[in-house]
Amino acid sequence: MKSEVTKKGIEKAPHRSLLNALGLTKWENDRPFVGIVNSQNDLVPGHLHLDQIASAVKAGVRANGGTPLEFPAIAVCDGIAMNHEGMRYSLASRELIADSIEVMALAHALDALVLIVNCDKIVPGMLMAAARLNLPAVMISGGPMMAGRFQGRDVSLSTIFEGVGAVQAGKMAPEELEELEEAACPGCGSCSGMFTANTMNCLSEALGLALPGNGTFPAVSAARIRLAKEAGWQVMELFRKGISACDILVEKAFSNALALDMALGGSTNTVLHLPAIAREAGVELDLDSVDRISGKVPHLCKLSPAGSMHIQDLHEAGGVSAVLQELLSHGLIEGDALTATGQTLAENVEGCSIRCSDVIRSVDAPYSPTGGLAILKGNLAPAGAVVKQAAVDPEMLKHKGPARVFDSEEAAVAAIFAGKIKPGDVMVIRYEGPKGGPGMREMLTPTSAVAGMGLDRDVALITDGRFSGASRGASIGHISPEAAEGGPLALVREGDLIKIDIPSRKLELLVDEEELEKRRAKWQHPEPNVKKGYLARYARLVSSASQGAVLFDNPVGRRGDR
Repeated sequence: MKSEVTKKGIEKAPHRSLLNALGLTKWENDRPFVGIVNSQNDLVPGHLHLDQIASAVKAGVRANGGTPLEFPAIAVCDGIAMNHEGMRYSLASRELIADSIEVMALAHALDALVLIVNCDKIVPGMLMAAARLNLPAVMISGGPMMAGRFQGRDVSLSTIFEGVGAVQAGKMAPEELEELEEAACPGCGSCSGMFTANTMNCLSEALGLALPGNGTFPAVSAARIRLAKEAGWQVMELFRKGISACDILVEKAFSNALALDMALGGSTNTVLHLPAIAREAGVELDLDSVDRISGKVPHLCKLSPAGSMHIQDLHEAGGVSAVLQELLSHGLIEGDALTATGQTLAENVEGCSIRCSDVIRSVDAPYSPTGGLAILKGNLAPAGAVVKQAAVDPEMLKHKGPARVFDSEEAAVAAIFAGKIKPGDVMVIRYEGPKGGPGMREMLTPTSAVAGMGLDRDVALITDGRFSGASRGASIGHISPEAAEGGPLALVREGDLIKIDIPSRKLELLVDEEELEKRRAKWQHPEPNVKKGYLARYARLVSSASQGAVLFDNPVGRRGDR
């Protein structure tokens, strides 16, 4: 046990005295120390109830011979942080989460970890820490929020963001928006569509660090509490068998996660998070890998924002296990991958099946023969860009239009609400990348405004920032290199023609190279938006979106092996 360095031998009498001060008995000190990383707080609806999850996890750990020791992790609610200065901190918080877990786990010589997560950056931040530390680890999420009900239909957070645009366009009365506001988010849990949080919680099952059911058991269900107890129990089983995080987070685990991502039509943010987790595990994962898997795995689910169904519908239709079984039966994932159950992925999903073909289609009758995400390249994005093609109207898969150029999200939103964006336009929002933002803000407000005003079939939006998993339409993000690094996006001028061809994976600025060279010679690096504090440090260290927006000073590989 790693924890023996704090409790064995006469020289550790002071350490044992401090452990006694925690109220630990001798028999508790003799057991493995299991860190319970709890991201509960009173600011994030998805995390409000995580103390209940933590209590259940601790019960499972104690029942199977471990001593649970809880400590906190921060969590940002992307919805509350959206469209103001706070959004700069969302992606950047991922690194703080991973670093703080490393500090606590190594400073206190913990033997294993249970990671209690739910929303957006918290899931990848904790998985990055698990890979970095390479301890026995299990992840358990707080589960998805139930969909709200409004005027006889299911609704979610994305519905109300689009409602704002509908009011601006005169398509919804302000009184209706107020009613929707009361209904859209009915209680605790991660927002109910296939947005980033739920995408990552589902993919964690395919990665193998979360138990079956993690992605879809509702936050308010007793099944979620039982799963938390199982997570606590199972981490002790992994400890006894000597199975650590990087025994699970191998190359085939990431291929399986990407395959599931394509089948589910998940958030574009996974293209940032999976490479970041893989890097900590010493696994190579780049945009070409993403597009290769997208090219062979069909799109099987259309959940909000791409469709009208929500995570509760996926759960009732068989959950992640049903999707994985369907992919496995057609040879699209590797069933021999080890998981936190101690069994293989194939053993985990044996006997599972699709219960409702309206929610989960078969591989033989998919929505699309290719996956939900696509990687685009061209002279506007030499290192790549990403689009959630599953949520793009077929009419916008190919588009050519004039650039409407904005140097910030705020300027773009003001133009949308002022009625200055016309059908056919290609909105360019730049200087919002990892360095330029800094922090690579999500553009849910402009995409939702465009959709709410009924322009999502006529207007494209491209950015070096990123999009919420709740965004839909021809929303192309992560353009690399970013504008703040002098990428081609910085050279676009008002009225330039931009050509988008998603089926051909192309994103082109229709300006000749000689003209671009003249513009490049005149371009000057902009003044940073933030000059002090954490974000200033983050901007100096962060890599491009095409590299997962990881920090350059983070060592690569399995730090827990040292």
